[in-house]
Amino acid sequence: MKICGVELKGGEAIICLLTYEGETYNVPACRKVSFSISQSASTDSIREFDFAFKKLMSDYKVDEIAIIEREQKGKFAGSATSFKLEAVLQLMDMPVSLISPLIIKEQLKRNPPQVDFESLDLKRVQLNAFDVAYVQHNRLIFGKV
Repeated sequence: MKICGVELKGGEAIICLLTYEGETYNVPACRKVSFSISQSASTDSIREFDFAFKKLMSDYKVDEIAIIEREQKGKFAGSATSFKLEAVLQLMDMPVSLISPLIIKEQLKRNPPQVDFESLDLKRVQLNAFDVAYVQHNRLIFGKV
């Protein structure tokens, strides 16, 4: 199974692909690390993001998307643009899971990845996207917590 972990920050979707096959996790090479949108008020910009993200998911045969959930209000609330991007992702024709940062933290503490992040050939900004994809794989393997 291949999961795309997504961290939404402002007008950017940072991604990391993670597969689990034969009791082994793999991080396949991916042509994109992030998608950014400059004008969230423009319908064309939202459509371009939708097209590009769907194309990537199709090209890499992704089975599911896991998104880090953001606060809707308060000091740590996500931006309006990030919620637009989340809506686009949720409307895709594949399973989408929203996972809270608290659950991610608990799962990583309970079952930390047995790999050094530096050795994965990922960019530092992809760490949170990797974590959410890893946690979603564990939730599917061991049952949701």
